[in-house]
Amino acid sequence: MFIAQELRKKNIAEYLLYMWQIEDTIRAYGCSLTRIRREYIARFDYDDEQLEDETDWFGNLIRMMNEEGCREKGHLQINRVTMQALTDLHSQLLSSTKFPFYNAEYYKVLPFIVELRNRGANKEENEIETCFNSLYGVMMLRLQKKEITPNTQHAVKEITTLVGMLSDYYKKDKEEGLKFEDN
Repeated sequence: MFIAQELRKKNIAEYLLYMWQIEDTIRAYGCSLTRIRREYIARFDYDDEQLEDETDWFGNLIRMMNEEGCREKGHLQINRVTMQALTDLHSQLLSSTKFPFYNAEYYKVLPFIVELRNRGANKEENEIETCFNSLYGVMMLRLQKKEITPNTQHAVKEITTLVGMLSDYYKKDKEEGLKFEDN
């Protein structure tokens, strides 16, 4: 909860990837709050109040996962809403002439997106979701200490740049509001 709160303020992309990891962590512990508290939360240096807050947060996430039918796979509605907000912003940035650097980076990344979608199981997912799925997949490979090919490293570097720009624009839009009109 504490990490999620900080990431949500600083970097929406890192927040979303973190929340996907939390969903997988909950699944890894069999959606058992008792196990999560004993085997996961207990590893952190929390005082009693923080421990209770973190436990409540995980309990709420577990409840939502059960209610929303994503105990086995899929993402929580709160995470899908965030993804949709990023997708909508991506579309707005591309349709405006006021963001040429974002457009240029997008067209640099587009061949990687096309290749990833052609290889992936879900050809219907949007481009931003494809980017996030690739970043998450590589993050999981790194955690498992598996080899990442130079081609994949290059693609991820470009995708990271695009997603980073999108995240920065998201933050700027939330704080100041972006102007998409060309007048």
